Amino acid sequence: MTAPREIAEAFSRHRFRDVYPALAEEVVWTSRGGGPTLRGRQAVIDACEESLAGLADASVDFRRVVVAADDRAAAVDVVARYVEGDEVSVVSSCDVYEFADGAVVAITTYAVELDDQDS
Repeated sequence: MTAPREIAEAFSRHRFRDVYPALAEEVVWTSRGGGPTLRGRQAVIDACEESLAGLADASVDFRRVVVAADDRAAAVDVVARYVEGDEVSVVSSCDVYEFADGAVVAITTYAVELDDQDS
């Protein structure tokens, strides 16, 4: 997986482990609207692994995935419905990826929770 489009879509679909080799050593992941800014490949990997552990018992239904990409940047617009037991969460997010020399150097995430009826 080397194309920015494939890398971006994999990450936004929570296939984080597929993307680890493409993360630059000094990658920065900024969450707009909540969450800390993560700096460095290991910090991003640690956050991804924590997220995967949290999703282990959940099912995820990607209701919308739209990708726009070239060789320097990609954007992925996602609406996902998460179900764990009787808890349901619907999140609309947009991840913007920046690339340099084929590696992800920056990720900016914008996310908002939606009412399940509106998704």
